[in-house]
Amino acid sequence: MITLQRVRVRWSAAGRGSPQASVRRALDRPVVLPAALPAGDVVIHEVLVDEAVGYMRHDEVRVGSSELARDCGLWLTLSDAAMLVERLPGRAAFPRQRGPARLFTLAPGQVGRYRANFRFTGCACNPSWFYEDWVVHVSNGQVEPEQFIHGEPDRDVDDRVHLYGGTTRPGG
Repeated sequence: MITLQRVRVRWSAAGRGSPQASVRRALDRPVVLPAALPAGDVVIHEVLVDEAVGYMRHDEVRVGSSELARDCGLWLTLSDAAMLVERLPGRAAFPRQRGPARLFTLAPGQVGRYRANFRFTGCACNPSWFYEDWVVHVSNGQVEPEQFIHGEPDRDVDDRVHLYGGTTRPGG
């Protein structure tokens, strides 16, 4: 069983200021998995915390094959007992990614964490920006409901960048 949790915090260009950043500062954290996850090859716990709805959390659980991870921008490849996790190119305006990027390989029982942030735009007819901050945990095997909160990941990739220009965040 592969368990994947993606927590996304989304905000508008108008919500970029310091007061708004303080409001969402602790929202990009993993949350407790639902107590009774359904059985399946891949279980995804998708969490969205959106400025548009007052940062109320919306949870969704989906079950399927490794193809389901594509909805979260990831590609999972199983080889023997190991699992390769790659980031797929997405529709982000920044940072732009040209092709798949290898994040990590997980042995059975291991957990990986991927952190990233993005600036998106709608279509050419709507030049408004919106932003997302992600924290994604992937386990190659069964996990306890609080594993992503309290456990340290075996693999950790932090791809966060400064989305407003300038240099990368200090320490991150």
